[in-house]
Amino acid sequence: MTKLIGLLLILAMVIQVIKPLGFPGLRRRMDFWKIALIAFGVWAVALLSRDFLM
Repeated sequence: MTKLIGLLLILAMVIQVIKPLGFPGLRRRMDFWKIALIAFGVWAVALLSRDFLM
């Protein structure tokens, strides 16, 4: 699951650099770092939930 999340978020960052997604807060190409910050948070939650739930 964490590998899939990582791949999808890396893909979103690459797409953002090539052509901005247009979501609020992601209108410029330089905003790909925001996706990386969200990715770190999602990945951390996924890893912590895996450790605590299993």
